[in-house]
Amino acid sequence: MMHYISEKWRDILVFNDLDTYQKIWSLEAEWFEEPNQRRGGWSGVSRIELKLPLGGTVGMFLKRQEDHVTRSIAHPIKGFSTFLREYKVIGAFQKSGVPTLDLVLFDQWKEDGHQRACIMTEELVDYIPLSSDAYSTGGEFFSNVEQKEKVFVKLANLMRVMHRRNFQHNCFYPNHIFVRQLPGGDIDLRVIDLEKVKKVVHRKRAVLRDFNTLMRHSFGWVDDDKLGFFKIYQGENELSYRSKRLWKQINNKKS
Repeated sequence: MMHYISEKWRDILVFNDLDTYQKIWSLEAEWFEEPNQRRGGWSGVSRIELKLPLGGTVGMFLKRQEDHVTRSIAHPIKGFSTFLREYKVIGAFQKSGVPTLDLVLFDQWKEDGHQRACIMTEELVDYIPLSSDAYSTGGEFFSNVEQKEKVFVKLANLMRVMHRRNFQHNCFYPNHIFVRQLPGGDIDLRVIDLEKVKKVVHRKRAVLRDFNTLMRHSFGWVDDDKLGFFKIYQGENELSYRSKRLWKQINNKKS
């Protein structure tokens, strides 16, 4: 029995004969991203399509790894799979209201002296990364104040929820934030790449780290847009003394 299978996808996985870790591990699929050879092992991603019983297909991302572990105080020697952390973070984010990936399955096991793990998530259809030109200043979805504000408000809310629960993303790059334009002009955001997310004792540390990463890599945003976004995150039209100090720390950290 697998560690986790989403009830939403269980019958479809059975229909595709992918309901055990043995079948998933032996599945032949081209690499969407070439495997990373590090941490004493490897980890790679494939895009696959599952057939639907009534016709058609749905895209999935299947990640598999072997001896690709991280260590902690609780597991200082053998460590644990980075997918286990991602699996736990997806669940924690969903409970906390942080929009992220839809988990299909997760499992980990030992075989032939190796630690192996797999995780599958549903493909984000019609989403594009925040790093795309469309979300740069003057871009297709960033050409006026109203468009920018919609993105900024959604993103600020996402970050606030994440930080209020003391989550530090650690890789909060624009290409790890996906945006979908919805009918009626609304938008939906999803944050991905959760393998390095961790809980921190001091919330400010998470704010500094994630803002530093986001601001430093938002190449398409002018300085006024970056400051405007920070004001929305802080909930202030004019920055307070404390917020000014925090903004200065974020910018000093960038250098």
